[in-house]
Amino acid sequence: MTAIILVIDDEPDNFDVIDALLSQEDYQLEYAANGLDAIASLESYNPDLILLDVMMPDVDGIEICRRLKAMPNWRMVPIIMITAISSKDNLARCLGAGADDFIGKPVNGLELRARVKSMLRLKHQYDELQGLLQLREDLVKMILHDVRNPLSGLLLGLELIRSPNYPEVKRLHRLETVYSLAKSVQTIVEDLLQVTLTEAGQLNLNYDFVDLGALAQSCLTRFEAIAGQKNISLVSQLPKTPLTGIELDAALFQRVLDNLIANAIKFAPQESQITLTVTAFNPEQIQIEVIDAGPGVPEELREKIFEKYEIGTMMANISQIGLGLAFCKMVIEGHQGTIQVHPHPTQGSIFQIVVPRRPFQTSQPSPEKALTPP
Repeated sequence: MTAIILVIDDEPDNFDVIDALLSQEDYQLEYAANGLDAIASLESYNPDLILLDVMMPDVDGIEICRRLKAMPNWRMVPIIMITAISSKDNLARCLGAGADDFIGKPVNGLELRARVKSMLRLKHQYDELQGLLQLREDLVKMILHDVRNPLSGLLLGLELIRSPNYPEVKRLHRLETVYSLAKSVQTIVEDLLQVTLTEAGQLNLNYDFVDLGALAQSCLTRFEAIAGQKNISLVSQLPKTPLTGIELDAALFQRVLDNLIANAIKFAPQESQITLTVTAFNPEQIQIEVIDAGPGVPEELREKIFEKYEIGTMMANISQIGLGLAFCKMVIEGHQGTIQVHPHPTQGSIFQIVVPRRPFQTSQPSPEKALTPP
């Protein structure tokens, strides 16, 4: 990506000199005639580096530097002060204001190019660090998002069991559901170590032969209590013949279905229906659909909602983190499959997944596959 350098100098001729000295480099140069105008237009410039003249009328470069370094969004942009006064006192004032480097006038081309490259290298390293920190934050939010769904069902199930009016005949079934939800939370926590590998760009998928119909039905069962709070019925449409021999990472695939079902419950209206279908799309592929009667996804957002922090249309009283669907896409694409959302013919959305029965028949014989986040 081309680095953007903002030159702040009240003399346009000085900008022309810098432009000529850096003309052989792949930089985009922007110009501001005074510091106050530059500060007011920082969002439009979005510089990676600032070359700032010291001697300017009204507000000098040292004061502008001080103000820039006091702005949280811009304090990490390197500033090279350009000064005709090379006294130690003047240089100390520049550094005291927060300048990262300085260069004397008349500007030497070799020195300018070297100092610019040095500062841009520091900015690049800072941006990489910020990216890693953001990725860590994303992963934490993703885990919290995944834990909250089974934890809500777990707490609700325990409340029902504790109630003295809860029918004894249903207690054992409810205990089994609570145990299943607790195991889900445990699995997610245990997966945290593996998920953190995405910081290095890889997450290993641990494939095994799975009965996909049974996996899908167990996901619906875990959400019965939560769906019941909105009088939503959960319906499954599964093949009569068990879909055994499907190669999947069962733990991660379960989390994908959990996310889709939880999202459907969030957006579905009271007393509606959510349907989970699993079909043999063709001899080589399996299709899974989660169908709801919610508000649907506008056409312009049907691709974007699978990106980080894209949450579609905000709805009152509904938590929307914007990471669950990005995680789903990452896992499904790691299984060599696709995930899409389509409008329901009447009302609502159809989240559709298509995955191969045997993902390594056309790729690699290894029992594991490296998953690279989008």
